[in-house]
Amino acid sequence: MEKNQEIEVKFYLNDLARFEKNLCGLGAELVQPRTHELNLRFDTPDMALTNSFQVLRLRQDDHARFTYKRRKSGGNGSVSERTEIEFEVGDFESARLFLEALGFQVFVTYEKYRRTYHLAGLHIMLDETPLGNFVEIEGPDAVSIETLAAALHLNWSARNLEGYIVLLDKVKTKHSHIQNMAFEEFAGLEIT
Repeated sequence: MEKNQEIEVKFYLNDLARFEKNLCGLGAELVQPRTHELNLRFDTPDMALTNSFQVLRLRQDDHARFTYKRRKSGGNGSVSERTEIEFEVGDFESARLFLEALGFQVFVTYEKYRRTYHLAGLHIMLDETPLGNFVEIEGPDAVSIETLAAALHLNWSARNLEGYIVLLDKVKTKHSHIQNMAFEEFAGLEIT
């Protein structure tokens, strides 16, 4: 994969356990066991980053990481293509304070449990979210991602190119009490 590039697709999964069994049957190597992620999305008070399709995120899983993403122009549209710059930081809370000191604010929090596999030069992430279970396939190009999706019996026409925040915003239109993609906020709520 090209440095500072993210090329991926996402699929909703009805049966995560069955999918994972199939994935392992193809020889996928587990590179990160099930890990809780806490993600903070930052923006300016006028939402300048979001309005220009940019992301500034602070993530805490087994490490703390800053991530910047920007939509790439000129892609083929069959996959999500973004510039991505990501690096580890030593202290999650200090990183948060740093961004807030620069005038950024947390506008949404989201969490998930993620397992990451490696197969055929691609990364396969199994995500358990308050919105349901998803698989993300990330690789060097659209062709290799589509090829692996077919091998995993995923319906290419059902792929999703949107990020979790866009999906969360769709839920918010029907459930106005939801503010964040947090398991606690979704307790007792069935999302279809």
